[in-house]
Amino acid sequence: MTERDYYYTIDKTATAEFKDRGSRFIAYAYPIQSVDDCKRYLQELKKEHPKAVHHCFAYRLGLDGNSFRVSDDGEPSGTAGKPIIGQIDSKQLTNVLIVVVRYFGGTLLGVPGLINAYRSAAVMALQLIPVIQKPVEINYQLQFDYTRMNDVMHILKQYNCSIVKQENQLFCLLEAGLPKARQEDVLFKLKDLHTVEVRKVS
Repeated sequence: MTERDYYYTIDKTATAEFKDRGSRFIAYAYPIQSVDDCKRYLQELKKEHPKAVHHCFAYRLGLDGNSFRVSDDGEPSGTAGKPIIGQIDSKQLTNVLIVVVRYFGGTLLGVPGLINAYRSAAVMALQLIPVIQKPVEINYQLQFDYTRMNDVMHILKQYNCSIVKQENQLFCLLEAGLPKARQEDVLFKLKDLHTVEVRKVS
């Protein structure tokens, strides 16, 4: 993937169900920020569906496209996780997890049938959620006197920066995500305040 200023993701969850010859495939789509989010959602679904025979999933995280995982969870290799991630990728999404929970209906669907079922369930779940465009952000740490709080917040709001962490004492420590496309403008404005120390978070 090339360096870009925006990426596509989802910010809501959705559930959809696909049925084939008695088997039920229930797809859950989640916006995620980390592998820990994936683990948490998977645990929740396993508790919610203890009688399901498979909990197959795929996720993609980050902007370089290298952080992803697919799981067939006992289904024939390549029949579940791959078709699921195929749907995430066809919409060029990242920071997305899709889990498809399967209840077996007594009839074997064969490899083409399984691929179709897992893909269809993932497609249906993603159709329910609008895809959103988010700016790629570069994180910076800002340190400043409490009296400058309003000025700093005003600049961050003006450029739609996101607040990652915030500690307020006599000196405020703030970690903010600056949209890559507007990074120069934001830094220029912040440095204009003189008393604000700005450091890039590695």
